[in-house]
Amino acid sequence: MTDFLPKEVLEGLELARRRDLKKKNRLRVRVGEETYPILRSWETGFALDRENTEHLRGLVDVYDGARHLYQALIVAAREDGHEMSFDFKRATQHREGPPLDYDRPDDAPVGLLPR
Repeated sequence: MTDFLPKEVLEGLELARRRDLKKKNRLRVRVGEETYPILRSWETGFALDRENTEHLRGLVDVYDGARHLYQALIVAAREDGHEMSFDFKRATQHREGPPLDYDRPDDAPVGLLPR
């Protein structure tokens, strides 16, 4: 079917598909003050729009909406049409509190009440 469509129509369809992917996905990559929407993600990496992200590498933060998911060290892997794929060298899940150096029992008190 795509053999019969003019080049301009195919480009318009691709542009609409990319715009739709950006709107549907809540995942974002944040580098300093810059934020980029993630088009696709998988266990070992993710894909971004290639326009302004070819230079992207190093330490980034990945968010799902406002929730911080993890901090990752990334490298550019490959170009695929309008997408740039990145692979994780490491990805550390974000925790709300500091990590514990010991195993905390399930029945441990959460806090102390004053008398």
